[in-house]
Amino acid sequence: MYAHLIGTGSSVPERVLTNADLEKMVDTDSEWIETRAGIKERRITSDDEWVSDLATEAARKALEHAGMSPKELDLIICATVTGDTTMPSAASIVQYNIGAGGATYDLGSACPGFLYGLATAKAYIESGMFRNIMVIGAETTSKVVDFTDRNTCILFGDGAGAVVITATEEEGGIMEVEMESDGALGHLLYLPGMRQRIPVLREKDPVPLYVKMQGNDLFKYAVKSMADSSVKVLEKGGLGIDDIKYLIPHQANIRIIEATAKRAGVPLEKVLINIEKFGNTSSATIPIAFDEAVRDGRIQKGDALVGVSFGAGLSWGAVLFKWY
Repeated sequence: MYAHLIGTGSSVPERVLTNADLEKMVDTDSEWIETRAGIKERRITSDDEWVSDLATEAARKALEHAGMSPKELDLIICATVTGDTTMPSAASIVQYNIGAGGATYDLGSACPGFLYGLATAKAYIESGMFRNIMVIGAETTSKVVDFTDRNTCILFGDGAGAVVITATEEEGGIMEVEMESDGALGHLLYLPGMRQRIPVLREKDPVPLYVKMQGNDLFKYAVKSMADSSVKVLEKGGLGIDDIKYLIPHQANIRIIEATAKRAGVPLEKVLINIEKFGNTSSATIPIAFDEAVRDGRIQKGDALVGVSFGAGLSWGAVLFKWY
């Protein structure tokens, strides 16, 4: 059996935080943010809006797009590091919200999490364990960003994207996977703790519960890792750059995206970019960009695509797949 993507959906909060808004909050410059990061605005959740809310909406849209009932799902995987609570999982909350059955769990690999979820779904389906799987990438990074730290708060936004994957006998679907990690570099990007629905009193926090990042050091690792992973996964599939419709990179920073494309030999017209609207939504960046391109017609049935990401761990990887 082969793991085919048959439905996609996404969701972002209504609230828009522009660069001009950030200028009033922290010592930064709108033009500098756009030039250096490629971001004009990002979406931010309200105080009573959570990962499960965004993930649920994305899941419903993906099921509708796939023409599938929630009861047909065998498994829901939610890639997130900003779940509503440590337990139960965000995937379990989504299952309840949409009225699905089957199994659920969260996958905590930060930015590459959605791609790791695709890889997991591929393995489950090809082994015969499950037939219909939903993979969600969802984050509310605004809840774990220090809005007094101009190096991080300008980058991140909130959102969710979901896909429905089903087993078929037709070749294609999720074709090849490339995944790697280097725990020795974990200190370059980490989250000491996490705020949850049950408030944590700031004065009692044992450590600051915000994302910590060494951006300059991360840059070189991100570009090399994503470019090399893209090339490797294509080689595994016996394809070249000319054979794919788009590269869908993690939307971390426009300079990283451009440098990755250049190193991998991918012309920019074949790279999906939406960072200017949403910023870095971690595990949600790729499924949101994918959903947008499917729905506006840029991606057509049968198109070969490469999703590639890099993030905390440090972990990175790429997935070669076709849309059906």
